[in-house]
Amino acid sequence: MRKLSVGLKLAAIAFAVVLAGCETKPPPAQPTPPPAPVATPAPSIVPGSAEDLKVNVGDTVHFDYDKYAILDTDKATLQRQAAWLSKYPSVRVTIEGNCDERGTREYNLALGARRANAVKEYLVSLGVSAARVDTVSYGKERPICTESTESCWAQNRRGVTTITSGANS
Repeated sequence: MRKLSVGLKLAAIAFAVVLAGCETKPPPAQPTPPPAPVATPAPSIVPGSAEDLKVNVGDTVHFDYDKYAILDTDKATLQRQAAWLSKYPSVRVTIEGNCDERGTREYNLALGARRANAVKEYLVSLGVSAARVDTVSYGKERPICTESTESCWAQNRRGVTTITSGANS
């Protein structure tokens, strides 16, 4: 009987070893990924601010070479500006007329003035009070691009609406 009990013991041990060998082990612990960075929300744009005008409405229109007529592609920008100005009646603006580097200083100052006035007249035609809109010409004195290329000159032929008072901050 002793042989049987030793045999049984050995069989039980063998069975336990086999069973232990078949046991599935949990996968090795994966390192915990670092927490996702929390996106810092962009500072919200204050409605009625200069940044609001620039980012949400558009503050610049462009002109063809040696012209001061408002382009059809820019009329939508000026319509948005007029709507924005009607929403913020205390805001006063200045339209800055700019030119590219070609032409004399005097010629470009006169052309910049015509461009600024064209923008003002268009805004007034959309219901903006003329008393809220001033104009200034910088001619070729304030380029935003300084290369002597057509693409650069096109960027400099512009009218820019800037807020002079009454904006939210």
